[in-house]
Amino acid sequence: MSGKTIGTTPLDRLRERLDATRRVCESCGSDQSDSRWEAATTGSRILYRLECDSCGARIERSFRL
Repeated sequence: MSGKTIGTTPLDRLRERLDATRRVCESCGSDQSDSRWEAATTGSRILYRLECDSCGARIERSFRL
């Protein structure tokens, strides 16, 4: 075994990849590594959001399905 966690769906695996990246607020520069991405979908797009604990700004990543 490689020791990697494998998500149950492609969306789970994408969230795991986002969680593995360094998350820094683009507005204030605060490190958000303790926060988790929230996901929402419209059916044709998926939007991952992360809210900064320091200033409340949102970091968003959008993907077309």
